[in-house]
Amino acid sequence: MIKLEMAQALNEQINREMYSAYLYMSMSAYSGKLGLKGFANWFMVQYHEEMYHAMKLYEYIQRQGEEVILGTLEGPPSTFESPLDMFNQTLTHEQYITKSINDLMDMAIKMKDHGTQIFLEWYVVEQIEEEENDNDMILQLNLIGDNAHALLMLDRELSGRMTTVPVDFSKGVEGAVA
Repeated sequence: MIKLEMAQALNEQINREMYSAYLYMSMSAYSGKLGLKGFANWFMVQYHEEMYHAMKLYEYIQRQGEEVILGTLEGPPSTFESPLDMFNQTLTHEQYITKSINDLMDMAIKMKDHGTQIFLEWYVVEQIEEEENDNDMILQLNLIGDNAHALLMLDRELSGRMTTVPVDFSKGVEGAVA
């Protein structure tokens, strides 16, 4: 069982993860509107990953005997300057999420909550990957610049990204993985 303060902080993280999903869904919709179906796909895959992150927290809180409390989500932006702008915003957002995860880990360490520390290690590693992916995309988009042909080639490449996390949580996160 975890302390109420930890449960509250984890509930807040659920909302951050849900907002992340909401943000990436918005970026997917905007990319689709521009005719960049590969970018739309990349962001929709990211949406599914963020929902998985939220569901892992949701189930952890419940398994610890605490109440899941969902808060209100702020609406994400619906327009962006360019694909580069979307990825710059994505990186900034993921850096915010990384700080949030690190703060949760610090709290778990301070509380000597070893179970939550072990649980959060997965998120620490995941955030390294998230920021690396965003940095890679920013580097590629900076190389492309205003080259429409190169942008379309990247768009085609991004259309091949596949969801690697479960998307049906009707049997829970663990049931979806099995």
